[in-house]
Amino acid sequence: MSALEAPAPVPLIEVVLPVHDEEVALPVAVDRLTRHLATLPWSWLVTIADNASTDSTPLVARRLAHTYEGVRVVTLPEKGRGRALKRVWQDSPADVLVYMDVDLSTDLKALMPLVAPLVSGHSDLSIGSRLSRSSRVVRGPKRELVSRSYNLLLRSTLRARFSDAQCGFKAIRRDVADALLPLVEDDTWFFDTELLVLAERTGLRIHEVPVDWVDDPDSRVELVRTAREDLAGIRRLGWALLTRRLPLEAVRERLGPARAAGRTGTQIGLFIVVGVLSTLAYAVLFLALRQVTGAQAANLLALLLTAVGNTAANRRFTFGVEGSGVVRHQAQGLLVFGLGLGVTSGTLAALQALGGADHPLLEMAVLTAANLVVTVARFVAMKWWIFRRSPVAAQPGAPCGAGAP
Repeated sequence: MSALEAPAPVPLIEVVLPVHDEEVALPVAVDRLTRHLATLPWSWLVTIADNASTDSTPLVARRLAHTYEGVRVVTLPEKGRGRALKRVWQDSPADVLVYMDVDLSTDLKALMPLVAPLVSGHSDLSIGSRLSRSSRVVRGPKRELVSRSYNLLLRSTLRARFSDAQCGFKAIRRDVADALLPLVEDDTWFFDTELLVLAERTGLRIHEVPVDWVDDPDSRVELVRTAREDLAGIRRLGWALLTRRLPLEAVRERLGPARAAGRTGTQIGLFIVVGVLSTLAYAVLFLALRQVTGAQAANLLALLLTAVGNTAANRRFTFGVEGSGVVRHQAQGLLVFGLGLGVTSGTLAALQALGGADHPLLEMAVLTAANLVVTVARFVAMKWWIFRRSPVAAQPGAPCGAGAP
């Protein structure tokens, strides 16, 4: 580049078209897409990501890159939509990264509402949804059933809250992509799902856009093989989340507290699950112990055993703490237990004073209600005292979930 030649402008958005053997569809898609992008108020770049095509797609792609300004080609030696997106997105200079299927089944009118929340900073990811009530979708009953069943499966197994995982029409902020892509293992069709689930678990904001979508009759997606691979992906990702193998806390710290606002909501949800199980265990233990001892002794033993189990479960699953500090955390948990014991013992004494003694079921009901009242105080103590991250542990690059020494 000469001294007088200006550098190429950095595009605000980059749209990726992953393709494999699409020599017929690709020219039509590039023409429609570039015409539409020219109507938007942002600078843009279109990247054709050729996934090991065996027909003349690479030649067609290069010809299009020479014909259309703002179009380039990236060639990959292996197939895989996720692989192509990782490669292009990781090297992109754009602030917002978009991808769409080359068949352009999604009406391009949805592109501006897809991208705008990311440009403004309102959201971190944006997805087209064919399952929104205001979407207009034309496709066969088989694919409709498969799509809805898959998204229902995601909600029931991975607690996903987004409505449509596999719609080929998504966008992500580059800083978010930089943080999440190293955690995404899948390189094929499950890539979308894995990226979205990790984004949700990190507390990121996912914006959904209703789309007009017409099924491509020439779609080459092999439903049976894809479904089998998706189930394997769900199992792998679910286990990784359950065992807290993924450093999501480090990602939250990297992206900043504003984007991690959803973390407390996730902790509350897990805390409630642990609390419900602990309460049920307490009720069973109290009834069993009440057969051989008095009400106060049964309450003490049942509450002590469930308090130890509750602290251990919340330490591991709710707050993601591993390593050292178990004894200290249990000691702090027992102090909270003392508060719970005082409340429940006082409640039990009041019940006995009112003539409710020797009625184990009534005692259990009253004590269970008292324990639920103590739950709020227990969560506050755990989050801001027992399992509060130290300044050292909170620094980017510190081991995820490590307890303070």
